[in-house]
Amino acid sequence: MYTIISDGGCDFTKVDVVRHNVDIIPFYITFDGETHMKEGVDISKDEYFTRLKTDKTLNPKTAQPSPQDYIDMLTPHLQAGNDVLVLTISSKLSGSHNSATLAAGMMEEEFPSRNIVVLDSLSASIGQGLILREIIKMRDAGFSLEKTAKRAEAVRNTTQLYFTVDSLEFLKKGGRVGTTTAFVGGILGLRPILHIQDGQAVQLETVRGKKNAYRLIEEAMVNALRDDVNDIQFNIGHILSEEDAVNFQVNIETALSVQMESPVTSIGAAIGTHAGPGALAFAYCKKYTACEANEKTSFIEERKAA
Repeated sequence: MYTIISDGGCDFTKVDVVRHNVDIIPFYITFDGETHMKEGVDISKDEYFTRLKTDKTLNPKTAQPSPQDYIDMLTPHLQAGNDVLVLTISSKLSGSHNSATLAAGMMEEEFPSRNIVVLDSLSASIGQGLILREIIKMRDAGFSLEKTAKRAEAVRNTTQLYFTVDSLEFLKKGGRVGTTTAFVGGILGLRPILHIQDGQAVQLETVRGKKNAYRLIEEAMVNALRDDVNDIQFNIGHILSEEDAVNFQVNIETALSVQMESPVTSIGAAIGTHAGPGALAFAYCKKYTACEANEKTSFIEERKAA
């Protein structure tokens, strides 16, 4: 048996954490650059984004967990004789993976008989959360740490995350778009559709109006998932837009005749600071069982070819 740890980029709720017996290391939030609050500990997601929505003068920043944060979390598990799997937000979006890797290196010197695996999700938010849920299933099914890590990489490689924002203002504050683009986009009601690709956020499309953005994502997702619906799990995330997220869920479930396994998720600060209130996200990945079947098929084909 091994312990599962993730940084707060996975956007698990406190209920999820208890139900699935995982540990979460939160990100830090600051409004003044001096006072740093732990997300989900010192300030809730809703409190944070409500402040952003009501006070346009705020320019918040987020900071990744430090190596010491990881050391503090790892130590009691290692002392108890447990191995550990750590899942982090994409290393191309945050320094959290680097913090975890540094901490793991130091802890392995102190506990040479223990094994620590640090896995880069190459995703974030609900995409990272889906990978984490598959890892949990594998642990509960009795998989070894090594087998889980290998299969989790396969799941990760199938994970896709798309999102759209309500305003370009927060992308501008984060340096993702220029001032002119944000100004003109605001006047025209433009909504970019973004995708996490190779661990980085890239813009795929820009459409006019929220309904058009939702429709485009829904159509693309239904077309992408229709043929693999039984092998896929998906999730929908939002920032202060639960009604839109639920409607989006109903439309996807109706079109595919399938039910979403995990509940609609409230997106946290790691991604939400750049997306802002009103953002909506959709993510999917292949279940670990489907990845396992693919591995067996590939092995049989290789043996036949030999």
